Amino acid sequence: MPDLTFFLYAFTSIFVIVNPVSGVMAFISLTSNMSVSDKRHIASRSVLIACVMAIVFSFTGDLILRFFNITADSLRVAGGVLLFLVAMDMLYGRLSRERLTAEEIRDAGERENISVFPLAMPMLTGPGAITTIIVLIQGAGILEKAAVIAAILITFILTYIIFRYSKYMNQVFGVTGMLVMTRIMGLFLGAIAVSFIATGIWNIYLGMQG
Repeated sequence: MPDLTFFLYAFTSIFVIVNPVSGVMAFISLTSNMSVSDKRHIASRSVLIACVMAIVFSFTGDLILRFFNITADSLRVAGGVLLFLVAMDMLYGRLSRERLTAEEIRDAGERENISVFPLAMPMLTGPGAITTIIVLIQGAGILEKAAVIAAILITFILTYIIFRYSKYMNQVFGVTGMLVMTRIMGLFLGAIAVSFIATGIWNIYLGMQG
């Protein structure tokens, strides 16, 4: 049961920060002039690249922390602040500063291959997602690490399905409906961010006491 609880926590954290519901609006915009087959190719390639990047960071997270001499709790606090800012953008329906700027979207429209930039990075696997994955994997046991990997895989499988059927989602939910879902996920992300910050500060405090 604890392993299932951790998996649900990891999946919720990763899915909310990847936020494919919000990403699908950018996907529709960037692929509006493409054929159906091209859209499918872009969807599969961008999701695959983003998933591979996420898994790579899950395996190299410890090395990154040691290389920069950063403690996991310091990353929790910094990552929590970043996630909270992203959550505020989601709650207010703004374009996330952590993901894409308006200038980057315009520039992406002129590129031949958008599957790497901006779809895979930074829209799907951006700084917030990378930080979340490293925090979740840091100090985790074998089963917990497996749970994080499973959460990553399921998140990106769902992301592909959402991108693959983006046209129908847009028809069913519309822009307003997807913005409502984005705001709901922003609320959950804000709660996760507060948990990261509180845990990090508490552990830092305990370390100073010891």
